[in-house]
Amino acid sequence: MEIYVLLKRTFDTEEAIQLENGQIEEDGAEFIINPYDEYAVEEAIRVRDAQSGTVTVVTVGPEDADKELRTALAMGADQAVRISIEDDIEEADHYSISEVLAGYLKEQTVDLIIAGNVAVDGGSGQVAPRVAELLDIPYVTTITKLELNGTDAVVTRDSEGDTEVIKTSLPLLVTAQQGLNEPRYPSLPGIMKAKKKPLEELELSDLELDEDELAPRLETIERFLPPNKAAGKILEGDLSTQVQELASLLRNEAKVV
Repeated sequence: MEIYVLLKRTFDTEEAIQLENGQIEEDGAEFIINPYDEYAVEEAIRVRDAQSGTVTVVTVGPEDADKELRTALAMGADQAVRISIEDDIEEADHYSISEVLAGYLKEQTVDLIIAGNVAVDGGSGQVAPRVAELLDIPYVTTITKLELNGTDAVVTRDSEGDTEVIKTSLPLLVTAQQGLNEPRYPSLPGIMKAKKKPLEELELSDLELDEDELAPRLETIERFLPPNKAAGKILEGDLSTQVQELASLLRNEAKVV
């Protein structure tokens, strides 16, 4: 079974984001595998171990993303592919990334594609479904359980506070939700083995894609940090006085009543 994992390099969620001239300051920032993608890597490894086959992790990003790919290899993935587009496409969006990934995957033999439900830096959850549409294969999002029997699949997914069970078939794309599994930590032997596993580097020219047709459809107008939280207020006096003051604050300052 040929299993592919769509992986994204994101800021460490424990890091404070810094902006400079409207741009995210990356110097000195820590990057990690998008947390939802860790569930995808783990599930791919489990399926491979149960069904046999190969797990390939794929990302679109700069050379620095090799670190996150090596982490996935240390977890147990078999091989990795990084597609570099920064010299060809500036400010790539969901459209650009999905077109590039689909362009690569169209040339592969694909049985199962697993991605994270969303990326914690953007949160749109658009790339994976777009890839499935471009490949013309079924997809199921926010899954919490995956069962395979030959080319048949039974998928359980989150559905607005409830669960939904879907029967479908391979080839298939699914996106991993928290609760699907518990991602493993790379072991020391895994880290050592990852250094010798293949990591292929590709560019748009290798995929025969036209950069003009991959121009982003979205334009970022402004980036800004949320306002600092104002200090809280302590109400004094007896209960009746506090209630009156609270009502006044809610009406005149917060303007919520």
